[in-house]
Order: sequence, then structure tokens, then C-alpha cells
Amino acid sequence: MDAFESIKATFFQECDELLADLEAKLMLLEQGQTDMETINAVFRAVHSVKGGAGAFGLEALVRFAHVFETLMDELRAGRKPCDAVTVKTLLRASDLLADHIQAAQGLIPPVDEGRSAALVAELEALTHGGEAAPAMEDEDDDFGFTPMAFDMALDGAVAPAPVDAPTGWRVVFRPTGRMYANANETGLLLRELGRLGPLEVVLDDSAVPTLDALAVEEGCLTWTVDLAAPVEEAAVREVFDFVESDCELTISPLGGASEPALALAEISAAEDELDIAALLARASSAVAEVAATPEPSAAPPFQTPPLQTPAPVAASPVAPPAVAAAPVAAPAVAAPVTIRVDLDRVDRLINVVGELVIQQAMLSQRVLESGLARSSGIALGLEDLELLTREIQDSVMAIRAQPVKSVFQRMPRLVREVADMTAKQVRLVTAGEDTEVDKTVVERLAEPITHMLRNAIDHGLETPDERIAAGKPAEGTVRLAALHRSGHIVIEIADDGRGIDRERVRKIAVDKGLIAADAVLADEQVDNLIFLPGFSTAAAVSDISGRGVGMDVVKRSIQALGGRIAIGSVPGEGSTFTLSLPLTLAVMDGMVVAAAGQTLIAPLPAIVESLTPQAVDLHRVGGVDPVIRFRDRFLPLIDVALTMGFSETAIDPTGGVAVVVETEGGQQAALLFDAIQGQRQVVIKSLETNYRQVEGVAAATILGDGRVALILDVDVLVGDMRRKAARPDLKLAS
Repeated sequence: MDAFESIKATFFQECDELLADLEAKLMLLEQGQTDMETINAVFRAVHSVKGGAGAFGLEALVRFAHVFETLMDELRAGRKPCDAVTVKTLLRASDLLADHIQAAQGLIPPVDEGRSAALVAELEALTHGGEAAPAMEDEDDDFGFTPMAFDMALDGAVAPAPVDAPTGWRVVFRPTGRMYANANETGLLLRELGRLGPLEVVLDDSAVPTLDALAVEEGCLTWTVDLAAPVEEAAVREVFDFVESDCELTISPLGGASEPALALAEISAAEDELDIAALLARASSAVAEVAATPEPSAAPPFQTPPLQTPAPVAASPVAPPAVAAAPVAAPAVAAPVTIRVDLDRVDRLINVVGELVIQQAMLSQRVLESGLARSSGIALGLEDLELLTREIQDSVMAIRAQPVKSVFQRMPRLVREVADMTAKQVRLVTAGEDTEVDKTVVERLAEPITHMLRNAIDHGLETPDERIAAGKPAEGTVRLAALHRSGHIVIEIADDGRGIDRERVRKIAVDKGLIAADAVLADEQVDNLIFLPGFSTAAAVSDISGRGVGMDVVKRSIQALGGRIAIGSVPGEGSTFTLSLPLTLAVMDGMVVAAAGQTLIAPLPAIVESLTPQAVDLHRVGGVDPVIRFRDRFLPLIDVALTMGFSETAIDPTGGVAVVVETEGGQQAALLFDAIQGQRQVVIKSLETNYRQVEGVAAATILGDGRVALILDVDVLVGDMRRKAARPDLKLAS
């Protein structure tokens, strides 16, 4: 990839960030937060997209962004109200702007001109009240680049500025090399300042070295701009929003007599072009003259013979005030330093860290087997190594951690489109967008969340008339939230709709032959029928649903990530779908246990307590199923070896160890093992990828002695496998 394409790729990456911020601010406007700061943020996002698109010649994107930007300019000037109609139009404009950007990237076909023109007409109608919009300043060059002639001779007389100069602002800024490296241009900043009012500009090029020492990537020029316009300081600072950290900037009120300034004279295309060679020669000779001057403090910055240039402009013999102002300028706020690293490199680093964890465990095992005292130097050194390994692992995992915000920000547009297709009024509420999770998990969350939101709107929410008849507001609410819980990330999709009609679900399942007509199912089992392949409650196939693949895809996607999904529904009040996913796919803390000669790993976040069963605390339900008394409650006692098929006979509970665990749904049970061997950090290896899926097993790992140990899936052991082993002919003891 050449330098131009690299810069262009960076621009599109920045567009993704700008679109995310744009969507977030528009959602605030939709919620009634129509303050000036939010409106300005929307304007800046669109303006930045437009500016970058103009630099790369993306004309379609520039034209649409210009109309979008013009309407935002009217809103921030207070000439147009930010009402509900305008906000809805802005939301659709944001969607179309995203399509234009994707089309510019070649990810989708070019945006339909009719669709774009229709929305442009709506935006212009809101902007101009139905009148024709003024043409863009320059269709060929939106940036308004205009050749400028500078006369660097300083021996000409300059008429002093009037004492009664209008109030305004003096802007002194010196760009650094970083500003130019970020593809920003001083000419654009001057143009934007010129839109605020008349300008007088002083250019201090005393820091420009000779040509043999000139480094084009360094900032050598200092600009002093006198803006003679009664505007707010915030409007001036807004021009420098994206470069303030990349330049030395001071803004001070302008009043009284103004300093003489070098005017920037605009010339037409018919006039002579700027003589760049003469300008560089003049700068070089000027620097040499300054170096030969005995007392530079008493001399002007330059003393060169006047050269013939087109439209010469006289300059002041007095040194510009930028030199004096520079020392008192406020230091620029350092921007966060970030680097872009290929994901493959991060993955390789994580794999190496995983191997480091395994090797550390092996060393610890060898030291333990050797019989060395825990106080020995080797043992103490290994403990330090273990702490260091854990710290390295946590740091590496933090590199891959990303907030789910990138996924959540895609959903408002989806909700708007599905709501329009179903003629429903829907409000999306999000929470926990900053919750961090492994990048692999984030990338694969989009599809299941998309399916579930579509189903929540299409099947869960009622029509406005139905909601009003049921005593609910016409607008339905869908809530999308993320949170951390017990070493997992939990995604909740909830709606306040009609809930699951279990009788209808059961009837459809029987009609499709998915279950037997006489099957006895609990409410939870009936709810889970919607995840069966081919199951659908839709009366007809539509663009949204009806083919019976959506929820099946959701379940498979979540299981592939090592997670699970649960349903909670109350008829007439709504439904809640809960996705539970691991925080990371690499390393976890676990308890090493033994069952029937097999070494297993129980996930530490799921463990509540461990205890030795006493005969007085053991009971049986119906004379068959064992339970154990735990803190004045009875919990199911699950023999892991028997349930997993490692043994055909149950062990004596009093001769084993009971580990109390809690599922994601809050259900508790006691798992019975032969013994507990210790606690260890283990590297997760996918069993499904390397072997096949085994019920009750979430993954595998390599122990310190080289053996493979299975990582238990606590939720499956406590839930599904236990229910399969249940005997329906038994009745509970009274």
C-alpha cells in the first residue's frame, strides 16, 4: 500500500469514529438534549467527514455532507429550531452519510441517486424553507484553495492601522510538524477564520532555516491573525478543534490600536501565479541577512532588497507580536499516543503468553514433585515468576479488550429501519456501552444481537393501536445493555411487549413435529423451543422474519463463543433475552479437581464454596435424588463422575468433596468430586475445534505435567444434564 492509500485508509478509519460519535449525539438530540454543545458536535463530525472527503476527491460524499452541514450550521446559529421532525431527518441523513462512506470504500454499491436526491431535498427544505439552496462556494474545490501572493520585502512603508479598530480577536498559532503529518492545512484554518469576519495576517518566518537545512515536515512559521469581528471566543476556538493539540495557540481579545499586519490578498486565476522560486530565494537570503546582523534584537526580522513579485504587499518593519506572545502561550495539551497494530500480531503475542503460562505451570509442578521446601530460593523465584506471568497475561488481555460500544452503535439504525418496515414506534435504550470484552467476542456479537433486536421489534412489540388498547404507551421500548457478572459479560435484550405466548409456541412445535403432543415441558423449556431449527411464530415470511433460522443462528453463534442464552418472559409485560459470554477466550482461573481418576477444571468464578459432606446433611428426594443441606437450604448434589459417564456407580458423598457452584441464572447446586488438587490459571483450548463438542465440557487445557484436562461447563451440568437424568415417574416426598 502506497502512502496515499495508507492515508486514505486512515481517513476511513477516522470516519468510523466520526460516524459513531455522530450517531451518539443524534440520539441525544432525539432524547431532547438539544443544547448547543451537542449540536456543535454533530456539525463538527459532518464537517470533518466533508473536509477529508474533499481531499480525496469523493465528490458524491462531499456534496451530500455539504447539504447536511449547511442544515447543522442553521441549527447551531439558532435560525432553525431543532424539533422532532428535523431530528428524524438528521437521523436518516446520518444513515445515508454512512452509506456514502461505505460506497466510497467500495464495500457496497454506489448510493442510489434518487434516494440521495430525495433526502437532499428534505434537508434543503428544512434549511431554506422550501427555497432553493445556494450553490456551494466552489464545486471543483470545496476547500476554497486560492493562490495568495506574499511579498517578503520589509522595507516598504505601511500605513498604521486606525486606533478605533473594531472589536475582535487576535489569534497567534504556530503549527508543529505533527499537524501537517495529520493531513491538516494552515490555508483551511485561515479560510474558516475568514468566514467569521475580516482578517489581517502577519506571517513570521524568521524561524525558517536555509534551504540546505530545511525540513518540510517541521513547523517553522508563526501566524498572527487579527479577526475584526464581534464573534464569541468559542466560535474562534472551534476552528482549531482538531488541531489545537498539534500547534501552539493563543487567542486574546483585540481592542484599541492594532499592530500593522500583512494582508492576504486573494488573486484570480487570470492574475500571475505566485513565484515560489522567488519566495524561497527571498526566505533564504533573509535568513542569511539576519545571521550577519550584529544585534538582531534591534533589527527587523528580514533586511532584503525588494524583489519584483506580482501584487506586492507591504509589511511592517516592526517585528510581529508572535515572538513576544509565544513564551506566554498556554502549553498544548498532549494528545493520547496510540499505534495501530495488526490483529495477527496481537494474536501471536497472546499465544506466546499462553505458552508462557503453561511452561510456568510445568516448572511449578516439577518443583513440587522434587520435594523442595516452599521457602527455598527456587520456590520463591517461581512464585515471583507466577505473579509476573499473571501481570503479563492481564496486560496482554487488556490490549485485545474493546468496549461493546462499537457493536451497540450499529443498532439504532437497525431499530429505525425495522420500526419503519413494521409500522411500529420503537425507542432503543442502551446501557453499559463501555463494558470491555475480548475483541474476538466483540466482532462476533453483531450478528446475534441483530437477529434478536429484529425479533424483539417484529414479534415482541405490539402495534401502536394494540399497545394503546392494552394501556401501554404507543411507543415501545427495547433495551440493550451490557454488564460484567461473575467473570462473564452479560448482554441483555429486553422489550416491554406482549411476551411469549407459550400455548401458541407449544402448538406450533407440535404441528411442526418438533416435540411430542404429550410432552411435559416447564415454562423455561417451552420458551427455549423458539431456538429450534425451523421454528417460527410468524404467520407469513417477510423481509424481517418467518423462515425459522434467526434464533437458531443466535444460539449457535453464542455457543460457538463458549457462551449461553437464557429467556425470561412475562405474558403481557415483555421478554428478556440474556446472553452470557466469557470475558476472554485465552486464560482463566480454575480449580483443579479429580473425579473417578479424571482431572477436571471447575471455573473459579462459578464456585461459591467447598465443603466436606456430613451424613446428617445428606438427604434424598423420593428416595433417589441426593440433596445436601447448605446454609439452611437444600441443594441438588450432582455426582460429576456419574453424570459425565466416568463411572457407573455413585461414590459415597461423605468420602468426597462438595463444591457449591452458581449458574448464570442464579441457580445453585453442589458438585461432588473425589478431591480438590488446587487452584491454577489455565490456558483455554477449544475442544470443539480440536476434537468435537462434549456435553458438559466447555473447553480443555494443558496441565503442568503435560496432561490434558477438561474444563467443566457448570451451567450444563446443573441444568440440562441434570434434567436429562431426572425420572418423571418419581414424585416429590411430602
